[in-house]
Amino acid sequence: METITIKDIAKALNLSTSTVSRALRNSYEINPETKRLVMEYAEKMNYRPNPIALSLKDSKSRAIGVIIPEIANYFFSQLINGIESIAYNLGYHVVIFQSHESFERELANTHYLVSRKVDGLLVSLSSLTTDINHFEELMEKGMPIVFFDRVPQTDNTHKIIADNFEGSYKATAHLIETGKRRIAHITSPRYLSITSERLGGYRKALEDHGIVYDESYVKYCHHGGMVTSENEEAVQQLLDMPEPPDAIFAASDRLTTGCMAVLVKNKIRIPQEIGMIGFTNIAVAQLFNPPLSAVVQPALDMGQQATELLIQLIENPKRVSGFETRCLQTRLDIRQSTTGEIKEEI
Repeated sequence: METITIKDIAKALNLSTSTVSRALRNSYEINPETKRLVMEYAEKMNYRPNPIALSLKDSKSRAIGVIIPEIANYFFSQLINGIESIAYNLGYHVVIFQSHESFERELANTHYLVSRKVDGLLVSLSSLTTDINHFEELMEKGMPIVFFDRVPQTDNTHKIIADNFEGSYKATAHLIETGKRRIAHITSPRYLSITSERLGGYRKALEDHGIVYDESYVKYCHHGGMVTSENEEAVQQLLDMPEPPDAIFAASDRLTTGCMAVLVKNKIRIPQEIGMIGFTNIAVAQLFNPPLSAVVQPALDMGQQATELLIQLIENPKRVSGFETRCLQTRLDIRQSTTGEIKEEI
């Protein structure tokens, strides 16, 4: 099967080769309808740009660096699928590093990627990152960076996030509607953006339903769920309270699965004794016993939008004015761990 070229696409669509080339690079100079026609035809004909030839032409590496806490997390694996689907079609390679929730590893990964001349960075902060000076210095030097999911709590960065506040509000309100009143919240370190946003939604839902917020029902896991003993200790502390919770809202994949494991170990009936809802993208949530109610984030879309924005920053830096934040909607999937019924809400 012969390799299709830009000239072939241009001839088939009756466009100039320069127009096709700019459309494939997502240039602001090309109107959206032309971009769509070119991208759809290129995908249909299995067109793949040559990254080596492109890098020789414009002195770019045609590579973007990605730093995430861990690939094993299903949410981040979905994000990577989104990132690679866009990057590959636009002629970019993706280099992925894991911080494993370590600030030191995140810093080392950043330095290595910059030394390898990547054209830009996509970053989700580790649970131990409180200082982003290394990223700020790079941005001041012109390095395009887009943060996603776990983002700095500053306006001077580009961000792609989920609506954590609204997702948490809906999850907590749902538990209240099932008759739960002592709702615990197990979450990540206080200083992460997702922690404050999800805690905010949880508190607002309690307030709107006339339930007094009680700090003792909130447990922070310093390592974001990666340390099993930390998860177990948090849940056990809740179970040992004079008035233990009648529901638990966990704020991430690992925290959710860790919490359910402890409840099962203690032979606690879900949802009869303790209702359980997570903030998770686990594909097998419906296979848990009982099937898990959860707030689901648009991970694939988040990865795609972060990559599109980054490549726009790389290829059209002069067209970018100010910093952009995109907030994507979540979905609440209701299953037996809270009500005994299966229902999906958009």
